[in-house]
Amino acid sequence: MNVEQYMQETGQRVRAAARVIARAETKMKNAALLAIADRIEADESRLIKENRQDLEAGVKNGLDAALLDRLELNPDRIAAMAEGLRQIAALPDPIGEITDLNYRPSGIQVGRMRVPLGVIGIIYESRPNVTADAAALCLKSGNAAILRGGSEAIHSNQAVAACIHAGLKEAGLPAETVQVVETTDRAAVGELIRMQRYVDVIVPRGGKGLIERIANEARVPVIKHLDGICHVYVDEAADAAMAVRIAYNAKTHRYGVCNAMETLLVARGIAEQVLPELGALYAEEGVELRGCEATRQILSQARPVTEEDWVTEYLAPILAIRVVADVDEAMAHIAEHSSGHTESIVTNDYRCAQRFLREVDSSSVMVNASTRFADGFEYGLGAEIGISTDKIHARGPVGLEGLTSQKYVVLGDGQIRE
Repeated sequence: MNVEQYMQETGQRVRAAARVIARAETKMKNAALLAIADRIEADESRLIKENRQDLEAGVKNGLDAALLDRLELNPDRIAAMAEGLRQIAALPDPIGEITDLNYRPSGIQVGRMRVPLGVIGIIYESRPNVTADAAALCLKSGNAAILRGGSEAIHSNQAVAACIHAGLKEAGLPAETVQVVETTDRAAVGELIRMQRYVDVIVPRGGKGLIERIANEARVPVIKHLDGICHVYVDEAADAAMAVRIAYNAKTHRYGVCNAMETLLVARGIAEQVLPELGALYAEEGVELRGCEATRQILSQARPVTEEDWVTEYLAPILAIRVVADVDEAMAHIAEHSSGHTESIVTNDYRCAQRFLREVDSSSVMVNASTRFADGFEYGLGAEIGISTDKIHARGPVGLEGLTSQKYVVLGDGQIRE
């Protein structure tokens, strides 16, 4: 297969389909999503059979247990895929919404209409359910999509793609609206991220190495985040019991996720009160602590922290701790070391909380809540295609609205410029 020719032809088909899906009515898009959900449930045995081929190849190729677990499809996961499609169908359609409509002195009305981005390229690894999730979010937001999953899930992804195409046809929409790349050749990724003529935005989902490569090589705009170096700052005016509860949850609820806390900052005035209790709780969970000198005077089990620890996304039961003088020192630390994902302050001081919200420059900033809430579902978006730490267009969890743009619309009744 000539990969360049294949990807160019794929791009041509998707671009043509994008014009159709962009003008599709909400009821047609919802009908397609529901039809895809029904087909996924009806094809459960085939999906499991195709997935078994990927699992067997994964074992043969030495994939570790965690990757194999993410790769596996079972009846519960297939049911969850179908339910996710139905949930997205139930969400409000953002396309065509006109906001900020105001009269100007000339008599014209000026507003902004929400429109699709066009063609979205999504590059991801392992999980076959992403094929259905990504397709659903793109469809509901009026976009066409080129999906390039990992080679380890090729049979599973193609099986899900067949369900997607069948559902699109049943709803009267072109099957080409969602194209799942059929080749495992890595050159396909290189072609996809340079197809400026056919692709409007790229969304990479996977490890840091993949995302760095995409960000460095892409000629198409990228919605991304590289790291989740998230902070919780416990202020001197915090409720100690609340602070312990939040800091414990933010670290131990799940380790391998981008919104887990990686650095705990504690005001000097409350450190002696909260750190011993937190240290005991972390010890029960097997969390390795790495602390500054002031931290180690309180928690003797903490290892000396290094500068590298402040900029490391552990995704593991490891936590860096620093005792700071006040909120200014905490915010200075965050400004220097944060990846811009999520930061939280625990405090009962209203003015301090407001300063933290205004001055901390991350995609999600919280007061008296665990960083684990930085998630599209928890934010009421219904679903997300990823999280963006960029500062233009989409920022934070990217749901339906993040997959759209806005254009100005002008309504007049014969006005001319004098």
